[in-house]
Amino acid sequence: MKKITKEDIKQEVFDLYDDYAHNKIERRQFMERLSLFAIGGLTVPSLLSFMGPNYKALQIAFDDQRLKSEFITYNSPKGGGEIKGLLSRPSDNKTKLPGIIVVHENRGLNPYIEDVGRRAGLAGFISLAPDALSPLGGYPGNDDDGRTLQKQRTSSEMLEDFIAAYAYLKVHPECNGKVGVVGFCFGGWIANMMAVKLPDLPAAVPFYGGQPTAEDVPSINASLLIHYAELDTRVNEGWPAYEAALKANHKEYEVCFYPKVNHGFHNDTTPRFDEAAATLAWQRTVDFFKEKLQ
Repeated sequence: MKKITKEDIKQEVFDLYDDYAHNKIERRQFMERLSLFAIGGLTVPSLLSFMGPNYKALQIAFDDQRLKSEFITYNSPKGGGEIKGLLSRPSDNKTKLPGIIVVHENRGLNPYIEDVGRRAGLAGFISLAPDALSPLGGYPGNDDDGRTLQKQRTSSEMLEDFIAAYAYLKVHPECNGKVGVVGFCFGGWIANMMAVKLPDLPAAVPFYGGQPTAEDVPSINASLLIHYAELDTRVNEGWPAYEAALKANHKEYEVCFYPKVNHGFHNDTTPRFDEAAATLAWQRTVDFFKEKLQ
């Protein structure tokens, strides 16, 4: 079997995978269309394996001694009830820390998002990464089944789960009471909507997330740092209207477009990952939260 590299993959394959990952097409259609690119020694199984996540090489181990990282539960009375989440903070901390809610993609709290929660902990925050699949048994161990499960819940109900996470973390004894939110894909939409729904939210960082309506924008008080991938035409088409509404309502925001990268460029477990863009975007995110959550 030919060993595939990122350079072997046409942009159309990335776009096709994006449609599949975001429930625009069913698996059967995805496989049929993927077969059109199985040429020159590439096979459908090898392409499928390459495009999917590889969770064997995460950046930070669960038992990293620099961190105190544990699973907790909190109550989401307007959402799914008892929600499980990963709580992470520096193990040697002696002061109250600013907090970050880390919001997963459309497949539950997978190992990549757990890793992002731990990265936030190592950066000097107390982070909470909830699993919106908790009412359905939690992340099932693979992303395909996770996407299927997440479709069984409504976006508005899951939004309440993350709003409840904010309320939980804000009064945690190790938190300084200032809590921001960072989210990816579906989580980017959640981050935008938490800014709409929470008048006291200080800061939100949506990565390639869907935008609120123009009617929602006046409710935003949070400072926004917004990350987009240049090749992500599906999500980016909503940006001009969002920006116009932000400007019209004199909201505080910064937007960063990352050239020649795909939706999901921060996710280092898939070939959509772009190291330079991901590193820059994460450093900007950490610096932004350090400024806004003091």
